[in-house]
Amino acid sequence: MANHKSAQKRIRSNDVKRLRNKYQHKTTRNAVRKLRSLKDKKEASELLPLVSSMLDKLAKRNIIHKNKAANLKSGLMLSVNKL
Repeated sequence: MANHKSAQKRIRSNDVKRLRNKYQHKTTRNAVRKLRSLKDKKEASELLPLVSSMLDKLAKRNIIHKNKAANLKSGLMLSVNKL
């Protein structure tokens, strides 16, 4: 276990950040799944900017890689345009 005050604080703050990142990542994954499952073009095109924004925020905070976010956004746009 950590012996220094700063190391103990780092452990606490890492736990908080890990839980926050996990929550944001899971929420975004669920939103992507929901968008992929939609069959209505109007509904999907309304949800697309929100999901795109969520992916950009994850990439900005280094929760996912920026290229992964770009690839996901590209695939989602293709699937929405095919509807």
